[in-house]
Amino acid sequence: MTTPPSDGNGNRATPREWTGLAVLALPTLLLSIDMTVLYLALPELSADLAPTSTQQLWILDIYAFMIGGFLVTMGTLGDRIGRRKLLLVGAVVFGLASVLAAYSVSAEMLIVTRALLGLAGATLMPSTLALIRNMFEDQQQRAVAIGVWMMCFMSGMALGPLVGGVVLQHFWWGATFLIGVPVMVLLVATAPFLLPEYKAPDAGRLDLLSALMLLAMILPVIYALKEFASEGPGVLSVLALTFGLVVGTLFVLRQRKLADPLLDVNLFKNRTFSTALGSMLFGVMAMSAVMLFVTQYFQLIQGLSPLQAGLWLLPSVAGMMVGFMVAPAMAAKIRPGVVIGGGLGLSVLGFLILTQIEAGSGFALLIVGQVVLGMGISPLLALGTDLVVGSAPEEKAGSAAATSETAGELGGALGVATLGSVGVAVYQNQMADAIPADVPSAAADSASETLVGAMTAAQQFPSDAQALLVPAQEAFTQGMNLAAGVSAVLLIVVAVLTMTLMRHIPPIGGTESDRAIETPKEAAKPSRRGDGDVVPHQS
Repeated sequence: MTTPPSDGNGNRATPREWTGLAVLALPTLLLSIDMTVLYLALPELSADLAPTSTQQLWILDIYAFMIGGFLVTMGTLGDRIGRRKLLLVGAVVFGLASVLAAYSVSAEMLIVTRALLGLAGATLMPSTLALIRNMFEDQQQRAVAIGVWMMCFMSGMALGPLVGGVVLQHFWWGATFLIGVPVMVLLVATAPFLLPEYKAPDAGRLDLLSALMLLAMILPVIYALKEFASEGPGVLSVLALTFGLVVGTLFVLRQRKLADPLLDVNLFKNRTFSTALGSMLFGVMAMSAVMLFVTQYFQLIQGLSPLQAGLWLLPSVAGMMVGFMVAPAMAAKIRPGVVIGGGLGLSVLGFLILTQIEAGSGFALLIVGQVVLGMGISPLLALGTDLVVGSAPEEKAGSAAATSETAGELGGALGVATLGSVGVAVYQNQMADAIPADVPSAAADSASETLVGAMTAAQQFPSDAQALLVPAQEAFTQGMNLAAGVSAVLLIVVAVLTMTLMRHIPPIGGTESDRAIETPKEAAKPSRRGDGDVVPHQS
């Protein structure tokens, strides 16, 4: 028997749910740390396993590729077999794969175990977010809980290099993987007591062909976007992008015909769902490219180590944490569209500050721009995620959560590919006539391509070092300035559209309007049992 709702918006969470949130937050933090923790370990790892340059790229990228490729499939699978069950299976696999990765004896073995880690990560991410939807029925509390979840996810990527640096000071490279084992043990031990179980009533079978088609769509697109960013458009990358888009079209057509689709494309007909999802995609797109320039600025122009650069990113993380905590409280009194739009306006200010950075600016202006940017973007990430998950029917929350996370993956890749290419184009244009004539053609070509190439050429030709480095650093900074300016314009457009298209959404906890996709009145309504399981309410 359930207790009556306190405010018409769902039961208030008890200490059990908040403790369960802490249990869910730990693997979320770990998963995002694992995306960047290898940056510092790569030199030691390479000396031990001797991977080729191609294998190095696969070691770094296969984890994110597998997560991005399987998110939607695993989110839907959790809806059908049980979200807690899938979470526990993923935790066990992640823990075992972490041990195998730590003790890999070859590059090939490490690539396979990293792929397995990514596959397990794809089960954990949508399961944690969908379970939050089950555990926090009250809209205001759910917004706070999702803010905590998002804070852990975003801060983990910044903390990855720091965690890696601390671990490598005392242990070997494999220990960077072992830090995840106790977290997974804790999750497996406590989840049955703290987390509810939920699976959709009358769930259909998982369509394996759709799962393969989704993988064949997402992986080529992500690969193509990464190639565009690093090498520019090429025959293979253009073919990969074309293939992914064609398969994607066929995937959508198939989902429309299936009685139990892998991804319910009707979700996108809901204005709240589509607007929040699109806003997050473009918000992450704008942020990811500029943050890539910022981290390179710290290391290549200011001469910091990756660990030191990670430390200088912490003020930005702190700014985001403030935004994640403040946004739900503001959205309880002000319409979420206004809160998100106002935050994006603050992000625009942060981007404009970054357009004023010069090669010799130092740290102060850059830190201020980062903090303002982080505080401004966090309402979009926290409230946008809540709106995406909350606007979908409860039986499809896992699929909705996975779609939200996939949009973030694609937004990051798209930002680096497009806005990153803008910065690279500025650099190459500025360097075309800035290289001294006495520098050999091979070194000149390298210096004209990237700042790293210019630094390498300067080491080879000390007499021309300043003549190479000064214009190269200025060209790189101008590229970052333009990328930040384009991002500012993009977010102005997103802010206006978000405030316009979300004007119908009341403050969180108010009267619902267009927050849920219409479902038949006779659909089963979940209720809670004393043992923590969520089951269909019997009429």
